[in-house]
Amino acid sequence: MNIQALISTDPDILDGQPVFAGTRVPIETLFDHLEAGVSLDEFLDDFPTVSKAQAVALLETATKLLTSANVAQLYAAAA
Repeated sequence: MNIQALISTDPDILDGQPVFAGTRVPIETLFDHLEAGVSLDEFLDDFPTVSKAQAVALLETATKLLTSANVAQLYAAAA
């Protein structure tokens, strides 16, 4: 799943906050839930418009970004 098919931003949806494509569920919500100890299955129960494939693809994408040479670019972007 490519990133454009996974994440969308639209100024008319939650003021442009990144959301799972085709939903109004912010990407950040998944990470907030996981950080709080909520299981992926419980997150998916709470947000049925997000598919398991979308959530897993997002986590895989985040893993790739954080475990590759892209980390230097992330450091620069966060600075």
